[in-house]
Amino acid sequence: MKVDDSSHEKENKPKAIIVIDSLIVITIIFALIYTYFINSQLLLKILVAIMLVITLVWLLIVKTKKDPNEEFNDTKINKLVLLDHEGESLKEWYIQGIPSMLIGKSSPDHEVDIDLSDVDYASLISKEHAVLNFSSGSWFIEDLESENGVGLRKLGERSPQKLQSDNPSELHFGDMIFLANTRILVK
Repeated sequence: MKVDDSSHEKENKPKAIIVIDSLIVITIIFALIYTYFINSQLLLKILVAIMLVITLVWLLIVKTKKDPNEEFNDTKINKLVLLDHEGESLKEWYIQGIPSMLIGKSSPDHEVDIDLSDVDYASLISKEHAVLNFSSGSWFIEDLESENGVGLRKLGERSPQKLQSDNPSELHFGDMIFLANTRILVK
């Protein structure tokens, strides 16, 4: 299984944020030293004080603002829901505690974990279309070189991104999986 490149970016992101936050703090300290110890203009001191309060309030809001996906961590994903055209639930598969699930179409000589043989667009689903794997506390989906591909629309995004074969993509609560024209919601 390949490692998702986005996990590498997530590891480097906090270091960059720490550096930027440190530079902001250093700049504010130098501005305060100049304004209140070197400069003698009262108007400048008042303007800097107002800007400092505004900056601190903004930083407080930004730092305490929660990511919409944060409250739904990957350990809370426990099922997949097959949706119809109106968004109504047709089937559910509980996946919590299962390490891997094959998605496709079952036949007498071939069985899959998530059988889409009876969906409206079953003719567009490959026998082994995709696989879900649970690894390091997260769920990943991978296209198994299916004929019509796998799309993934992340929560809050407008359109799905087509997955590359043999390149697992991490799933999060609220993501939508597209297998040809079939939609499966991650819950």
